[in-house]
Amino acid sequence: MNKALKPVLGILLLALAAFLVWKIYSSIMEPVNFNKEKAAREYVAIQRLKDIRTLQVAYKSAHNRFVSTIDSLQNFYRNGQTSVIMQIGSNDDSLAVAHTEAIKKKNRKIKAIDLYQMYQAGDTNLVFSIESKVPVVEALEGALTPSFNVDSIAFIPFSGGEQIEMEAVTRTVSGVQVPLFEARIPYKKLLKGMDNQLRINLDAKQKDQNRYEGLQVGSISSPNNNAGNWE
Repeated sequence: MNKALKPVLGILLLALAAFLVWKIYSSIMEPVNFNKEKAAREYVAIQRLKDIRTLQVAYKSAHNRFVSTIDSLQNFYRNGQTSVIMQIGSNDDSLAVAHTEAIKKKNRKIKAIDLYQMYQAGDTNLVFSIESKVPVVEALEGALTPSFNVDSIAFIPFSGGEQIEMEAVTRTVSGVQVPLFEARIPYKKLLKGMDNQLRINLDAKQKDQNRYEGLQVGSISSPNNNAGNWE
């Protein structure tokens, strides 16, 4: 072999070895990085599904049913009202309880609204609860996730504008009409732009385990207490 070629051959062999090491490293790290990014995207998506669940539960409390469109949930949040139970006084305050009971004995037809009017007039030594209507925005303050944005809850994060899939039905369960809903974010849309083969493998694994290929909250097939499949 020509002596002049030996250094060149050595350099080529070193380059080939480096390339093979890089390929092996990449093949090891590819699924690791995929799972890391998947977890990060899932976290954002789960927050959005939790907010949808909170809004659906509040809507059901007000209307005795769920809704199938996120537009309806957004309108409910912006413009709707819901009932809240306001507690006046404490049942541990024996003097206030006795005072309230004495008023009720004098007028057995007295209602919570009458007691509330007395309370507003200055009789603060009362114990009762009253139902009142408040805007949904106020009722859900603190109940929604810190990342909640009513304008964005319709969309699947990282998908480029794809919409969350949602359905609502009423089914007869053990002779009782039960409202049900489910909201879904398929991995195909949530993991858009990531390694497609690894995503296909993930979907296949979910199918093999008889699980939805993505994130889902609630179920329209059977009651599940509005649970998420990540819980």
